[in-house]
Amino acid sequence: MRYSLRQIEVFVAVARHESVSRAAAELSLSQSATSTALAELERLYDNKLFDRFGKTLRINELGQALLPQAVELIERAAAIASLLEGRAGYGRLRIGATLTIGNYLATLVVADFLKRHPEGAVHLKVENTTTIVAQLARHELDLGLIEGTCRHPDLIVEPWVADELVVFCAPSHPLAKQGRATLAELTKESWIVREPGSGTRETLDQALRHHHSALNIRLELEHTEAIKRAVEFGLGIACISRLALREAFRRGSLVAIETPELDLRRHFHFLWHSRKFQTAGMREFVGLCRTMTAGIERSDQIEWPVIP
Repeated sequence: MRYSLRQIEVFVAVARHESVSRAAAELSLSQSATSTALAELERLYDNKLFDRFGKTLRINELGQALLPQAVELIERAAAIASLLEGRAGYGRLRIGATLTIGNYLATLVVADFLKRHPEGAVHLKVENTTTIVAQLARHELDLGLIEGTCRHPDLIVEPWVADELVVFCAPSHPLAKQGRATLAELTKESWIVREPGSGTRETLDQALRHHHSALNIRLELEHTEAIKRAVEFGLGIACISRLALREAFRRGSLVAIETPELDLRRHFHFLWHSRKFQTAGMREFVGLCRTMTAGIERSDQIEWPVIP
């Protein structure tokens, strides 16, 4: 081999950031050392891996073909180093989770993972489904936990656990006494909804696709907790996962509204790149997720640990 692991590592970092300076910062190298390593790799094989437009780098077709194999090589090398150092292959794990999963489930699994493997490290990013899919496709994440659908040709999708959205309102709202509502009644109300690109918004839009009445959307918010607060303050009604509403329903600060005309069922999914090397840490993390949901039918039935 004429190339070095450092050169491959530099190539991967530059491909992720499309910037030599940001790649250098990630690798704790000087900008000149990073530029030299990349230039040497291209010189060795007389091939360009990036198109250059002034100071801007765009990975080209050859670079795109090389990137998955380069990422796998770096990760296998890291796994070998972990084994040689007696760390059983559990290194840094980059997890991307959508909002409901990230806030209510992923942190529990991360805590369990780190208790079992204190030598490991986890970087958890909480974004909407569209962002998680894009980051996985660019090899910026190892594993995704998403609420929405994914049709990206390079990504593998596996079901995890069923989930269900529910329409809800404040206890003082007229629909709270009814406990249920027709679609015609729902369209007369002011709505607080998640932003486009989120799995929650996608499920709600899908449930409405066969109906011709549009919702009166008063407010779009990116955070589930903000939506709950807005509903409590009487700004309108909303629709999010039962999992996120379990405690609010128990306290009585929010009230569920049955909506027989809407199918609000969905699934949480695991997601990873089809050419991604499956590290021991990834397999362990997925295994802990499946253990958490073993024997239950829906996400809101998961028993949360009691915090003393």
